[in-house]
Amino acid sequence: MSQNETLRSLLVAVANGKVTPDTAFDSLKDLTYESVGEFAKIDHHRQLRTGFPEVIWGPGKTPDQIAQIIEVMRLRNPVVMATRIESAVYAALESKVSGLRYYESARICAIAPPTIEPQFAGEIGILSAGTADLPVAEEAAVTAELSGFRVQRLWDVGVAGIHRLLSNLHLIESASVLIVVAGMEGALPSVVAGLASCPVIAVPTSIGYGASFGGLAPLLTMLNSCAAGVGVVNIDNGFGAAVLAGQILRTAEKLRLASAAS
Repeated sequence: MSQNETLRSLLVAVANGKVTPDTAFDSLKDLTYESVGEFAKIDHHRQLRTGFPEVIWGPGKTPDQIAQIIEVMRLRNPVVMATRIESAVYAALESKVSGLRYYESARICAIAPPTIEPQFAGEIGILSAGTADLPVAEEAAVTAELSGFRVQRLWDVGVAGIHRLLSNLHLIESASVLIVVAGMEGALPSVVAGLASCPVIAVPTSIGYGASFGGLAPLLTMLNSCAAGVGVVNIDNGFGAAVLAGQILRTAEKLRLASAAS
């Protein structure tokens, strides 16, 4: 049950006299945030505010801290996700947290149902320029899927062999939002945006030779795109790109429902 459904059920129970106000108050006292030891405060209210629950950032946290945070969050959320989890950290977490799944390429571990049906209309198309960009592209793909969005992947279609992209125009044409991940000179998002009728989210990666400056070169290329309709997130931020794409589709759904109700 989602947090929205839990809150609504609690309010209905109070209104029907099945739950006392004092009991409801005890249930709601951690609604905004909940402390985990002395090292974390879980923002339980985030999903109600933004539509997306808090996600755990792995680097800088010990396996014990990550495990404790997951155990607190799983009591309130059907999906709990931790990002940038290296395989050694997952190996330490596996014995501490039951039912934990690991998406190795995406470096994500999660508590999630075996299958998650898409909850929103539309499709997020995710393209990567090269195989070396896959960790960031998969981070975007897995984040979107765990958040309830339909995803279509298209890997290794960079501009050095542009015929690979042009032979897959059907994906670009069918997508509602596109996430385009590229390192080196970062030209792929401009090419895709020149072919697409939907928003394009560009993700620069830190893949490249010395003059790429750890992703700064593709970042600047994407910011200076001559194609209109390109938004750019930070270097290697596949997670942020997925959330932005999800917000675009959620907003489209809200507008559709509002139009149908008017």
